[in-house]
Amino acid sequence: MTMPVRGLASAHFAHNSCRVGKSLHKHTFAPLGFLSSTIGEEAKRMLGSSVRTLRRLRCCNNSSSLLLLGRDCCRNGTTVSKRKVLPLCCKGESNISIFDIGERQSSIQRWYVVRSKRSLHTETDAYLAIELALDSVVKIFTVTSSPNYFLPWQNKSQRETMGSGFVIPGKKILTNAHVVADHTFVLVRKHGSPTKYRAEVLAVGHECDLAILVVESQEFWEGVNFLELGDIPFLQEAVAVVGYPQGGDNISVTKGVVSRVEPTQYVHGATQLMAIQIDAAINPGNSGGPAIMGNKVAGVAFQNLSGAENIGYIIPVPVIKHFIAGVEESGKYVGFCSMGLSCQPTENVQLRNHFKMQPQMTGVLVSKINPLSDAHRVLKKDDIILEFDGVPIANDGTVPFRNRERITFDHLVSMKKPNETAVVKVLRNGEEHAFTITLRPLQPLVPVHQFDKLPSYYIFAGLVFVPLTQPYLHEYGEDWYNTSPRRLCERALRELPKQAGEQLVILSQSGFDG
Repeated sequence: MTMPVRGLASAHFAHNSCRVGKSLHKHTFAPLGFLSSTIGEEAKRMLGSSVRTLRRLRCCNNSSSLLLLGRDCCRNGTTVSKRKVLPLCCKGESNISIFDIGERQSSIQRWYVVRSKRSLHTETDAYLAIELALDSVVKIFTVTSSPNYFLPWQNKSQRETMGSGFVIPGKKILTNAHVVADHTFVLVRKHGSPTKYRAEVLAVGHECDLAILVVESQEFWEGVNFLELGDIPFLQEAVAVVGYPQGGDNISVTKGVVSRVEPTQYVHGATQLMAIQIDAAINPGNSGGPAIMGNKVAGVAFQNLSGAENIGYIIPVPVIKHFIAGVEESGKYVGFCSMGLSCQPTENVQLRNHFKMQPQMTGVLVSKINPLSDAHRVLKKDDIILEFDGVPIANDGTVPFRNRERITFDHLVSMKKPNETAVVKVLRNGEEHAFTITLRPLQPLVPVHQFDKLPSYYIFAGLVFVPLTQPYLHEYGEDWYNTSPRRLCERALRELPKQAGEQLVILSQSGFDG
């Protein structure tokens, strides 16, 4: 049976179990093969391929078997001329089939596949993403009204915004928090349908920029399919971003590859969480739409880098699962944990010697501790944190992440559930200590955002008092850091609370016309 693969996109095979392929590169062959006593130790070698379309290969189940042979190979599975293959997990009888793959320069390469009783299915990323999105991705219409922090007793004029979302198990819609922030009401529309349905916001996490919507109308759920969450994609893996960006009313699909995986500043919530950088176009309206890899969701599109070309960001699956799990367990958004520490690298040799660090030791220096954190109970300023839950911390504050990648240890902290404990190994005065710390979300002295609630204020004798918040400073304009009062700005960004519930109250106005 001959199976042509369309275009140059990644080829995917239906699967229920293991992942067995990698991206393919020129002039060598993919890490696929069959069990053969004639291969021996050669079977352990990793080989690549010139056909970039075969980025990922999956087996149908644990008993399935695959063999990818290059051109010039024989078809009896016993003799290989010039080319070598790698064993996978072949068991039982196998038969051989052929499929053609279009390469760059319009060349055609013939490949032979040894397959088991289950058939293989191939689809391009873009085509598969469209098929999945047709019955899963929705367009979201939101009417918002934000408060006026200079005049806290009134709101700004209403405005309409649009975004994207997709259906997840449990008859819920996942989207971005900034799509529904300060909402008055929300409507959703399925692809190919003229009808808009009223939606309610079930939970919203502004720190992670995620929200869950529910639709009561049973008519809306007819013919709707949900999307499953996948894994963190590897570098250079292809993803397709599906949504409703500006420039049109119909669904749009843009394709790109993963460029980087690391903690990134989330603009909406002003927090530092893991994000995936891709080179697919993400424009206003794409927010909340899924980034699909194969037949699963690799992330949620949420922001791009202004002033740069082809740099977009998606929220990865671990952050999404952490948000959803918290909502399912407690019925509301629970937040992301923090140790409440400010740390600095220990890459300077003189600094390491000063704090009596041995040559084999690595870690970061504690420079400030939030008084409301549990770490304030056991840690001290100038402690060296060597390990977090048994994971060594490098001098630059990173920990190992996948193959030859590193990520800041803050990611390990943020993935903890509230009130979970962690064991921290510390160097203090040249001696090592181990402390158990309870992790929980921490609130800053000056709130970073005040979405979905009205600001509080107090009027006395014509004087208007309000609590200091960053949204209040944002009223000074886009360049609020330079145009707002300097002392207020510095305290908002750097000062820590001394007790729970503490607020900074400022005099906003000294007189007004009733």
